[in-house]
Amino acid sequence: MSQLPGGPAALPPVAPEVLAEAVGVLTARLRKKLDAAIAACAADAAAGADGSTTVRFGEDTLVTLRPGPSGAVTAAGQAVCSCLLAPRCLHRAAVLGAAPLADPPPAPEAQAPSTTQPAQPGPLAQPAQPGRPGRSVPPQGPGQPGRPAEAGEPAAHTLTDGQLQAAAALWRAAAEALAAGVTAGGAVVQTEVLRAAHTARLAGLPRAEAAALRVVRGLRAARALQAAQGLPDLTEAFRVLLHTAGLLASGAAGPALTGTARRTYAPGGSLRVHGLCREPVLSATGYGGVVTHLIAPDGARHSVADVRPGGLARARGAGGASVALGGAVLDHAGLARGGLRIAGATVSPEGRLGAGRGVKATPLPGIDWTEEPAAALFARPPAEAVAARLADEEEPEPALLGCDVTVIGASGDHLLVREDRPGAPVLRLRPAHPHPELPHAANLRRLGGYPGLHLRVLGRPDLDRAATLRPLAVGPVPGAAYTLRLPEAWLGRADLGYDRLQGSHFPPAAAAPPDADPAAAAPDPLADSPLWQVRRLLEAGVAGGRRAVAEAARDSAPRAAYGSLRRAGLTAAADLAEALAAEADRRPRDAFGRLADPAPDGYAWAWLAAATHLRAAERSLVAASWEPPPR
Repeated sequence: MSQLPGGPAALPPVAPEVLAEAVGVLTARLRKKLDAAIAACAADAAAGADGSTTVRFGEDTLVTLRPGPSGAVTAAGQAVCSCLLAPRCLHRAAVLGAAPLADPPPAPEAQAPSTTQPAQPGPLAQPAQPGRPGRSVPPQGPGQPGRPAEAGEPAAHTLTDGQLQAAAALWRAAAEALAAGVTAGGAVVQTEVLRAAHTARLAGLPRAEAAALRVVRGLRAARALQAAQGLPDLTEAFRVLLHTAGLLASGAAGPALTGTARRTYAPGGSLRVHGLCREPVLSATGYGGVVTHLIAPDGARHSVADVRPGGLARARGAGGASVALGGAVLDHAGLARGGLRIAGATVSPEGRLGAGRGVKATPLPGIDWTEEPAAALFARPPAEAVAARLADEEEPEPALLGCDVTVIGASGDHLLVREDRPGAPVLRLRPAHPHPELPHAANLRRLGGYPGLHLRVLGRPDLDRAATLRPLAVGPVPGAAYTLRLPEAWLGRADLGYDRLQGSHFPPAAAAPPDADPAAAAPDPLADSPLWQVRRLLEAGVAGGRRAVAEAARDSAPRAAYGSLRRAGLTAAADLAEALAAEADRRPRDAFGRLADPAPDGYAWAWLAAATHLRAAERSLVAASWEPPPR
């Protein structure tokens, strides 16, 4: 392959159904060559004069992608190849497979409630097999009566026959992908998941589709990096997909599990918002920018985002860029410490403010964190806020919380602080973004040099770590003598991702309290727990597939391998891990006594049961770590 004139170019996003169709028409011989072809053509894209993107294979073959108005390839006719086998050729499928996946189109309006008669549960609804501890979904299936919902369990939602069939197909594709793992989860395996995801979208299951796309993107990233650094995220993505598809296919899913399609901005009327802080955004895909967090008088959270391609330079510079909202003359630094009165506002379901043509905004004076509605963020105990967030599976990400703390000192890569409440636990402050060119880590290191310093912190809890907060901004504690002394123009807070704390912002060392707590490693119930053995087994299955889990089971006796879990009282976790290892190593025989490949369903159920229990156990430990220690 050679590159065409016009310079290198990034491939445009491709709709999942277009890729699935292109791979589906390939012969078995061409499918075996697909992964190698995708790896070979990803870097050879060239931009055409008419907005197209081309990739040349040899001297005579040219693949051309012509994106539609949305910037994505959404129809088969927008991807053409000049070879004689087109469109059933390897070249076209390889280029489409090398392109990033496009997001589903937003739904312009809410879908009307379905009037279809209730359908019978699908074939995936089955009880746990004998000898397999635990169960992931309610035992409903053909010939079995529906089980009534228990106390505290969401009521079942009426699904159509098409939705049940789509969920069952997605479950089968996800189970096959899990059994293959990253090592064998190439383009063909990914395409089956994408095909099932598209069917789920057509059936009105957008949440299942989103979960499937997340798994495919995770598989692509893991295969490209050839490293284990993305395994935790991919493991969680598989858990969400199997949980969603399994419950939907059982017919016992609540209405929230079907999800809602991605919405465009909706009219929000007149709004008055005040700035809380701003944070840089830097993604692994080359995007950078800033998000400014706002709060309305009724406590509703809003945000203004400015994220575009540009990477680190864009993330660093966007903090002082102008706010593109209704002709406002503020920049993001001013908005974070100011406010806006907005007429004709447009708001997304997540609270993001849009910059539509009819939006008008005028600046307002900022408010201090001690004034309402910002003061309410610091009045709620953090343990209560974290417990509420852990109980809410629908919230996409943790909301901001505030607290007053006293610095203990630095400990490794984080800062130890103690919440200013009687009997409060020790918290860990970790950088919101670890990039060394962003000032998060440097600011935390400087704060660690002042033991006994009183701080007011606004950040986002890390729900995967014990008692950990990712601070976005800090400020002085009202009435405290040994606290920050920030410039008046900063309005009582410093954005840790943009503002750099200097020596003049701290009180003199002579004013430090003499009885400051010594810096020592805080107890970490999550790290001290032997649950890491279950997580390692689950991640081994995601990385190497069913075979990797089976090989791990053969290395040692199961009872001895998980003895530490039983000694710690985690008997259920040990049972589920043993059941997963046994199921992975199970090999049935055919009618002639020959070893056969087992169906992936049993392995997927066992893996999902262990992953679901692990998530519940870890979140229980995280919630307990925010509570006051027992006396």
